[in-house]
Amino acid sequence: MEDVEFPIRINRYLYLQGHCSRRQADGFIERGLVKINGKPALMGQKVNETDNVVIESEVKNLKKNFEYYLYNKPVGVVSHNANKEKEEMSVEDVFKTPEQVFPVGRLDKDSEGLMLLTNDRRIINKVLSPEFAHEKEYEVTVDKELKSNTSKIMSQGVDIEGYRTKPAIVKDIGKRKLNIVLTEGKKHQIRRMCAALGFQVKKLRRVRIMNMKLGSMPVGQGRKLSFVERKELLESVGMFK
Repeated sequence: MEDVEFPIRINRYLYLQGHCSRRQADGFIERGLVKINGKPALMGQKVNETDNVVIESEVKNLKKNFEYYLYNKPVGVVSHNANKEKEEMSVEDVFKTPEQVFPVGRLDKDSEGLMLLTNDRRIINKVLSPEFAHEKEYEVTVDKELKSNTSKIMSQGVDIEGYRTKPAIVKDIGKRKLNIVLTEGKKHQIRRMCAALGFQVKKLRRVRIMNMKLGSMPVGQGRKLSFVERKELLESVGMFK
């Protein structure tokens, strides 16, 4: 998982806004269908958060059949093709679907658990951005017994290399086990939070993303979202169809 940081390239901006792929965005830019602050966008141009981006109706009206899947990622599998080493396998390598879908957010190689995959690029930023405070829940096992105040300290926010994490919901569920609910997703955040308090993570499993739960899904298996899950997901990001 990662936060969106400005400035970003215009093609990535259009991708995160759900209008099209980055390759399609390049084509629209070349054809003059995208403007930034009243001027035609240039290839590779960067967008600031305060910039006014205007796109022609041809881009807005791009239609696609959207599909949504849940997958229980095993330890050892990386989230994205772009980040893998030559000998590694990504989620896209091991979880085959009729449609080409992509992971929404990240789950590091040494972690396991729930991932959302879709071809609906409209929802990516709405799911990932901490601005919307969508919950993600984890079960975490550490290397030694928890102190009586560990969960309370962690829930109030922890300094990780100069960044203060947002308040979280943290509960002890065993002598060495925590349940953690976050509304942000800094790189390796939970591992860094635990390290700041003197613990090493031995096992990390994501069990929920927003309304979608891992449940009894076996490791390495996946499924389509149910009608109710899909409806709740789209409603939660402001899309009702």
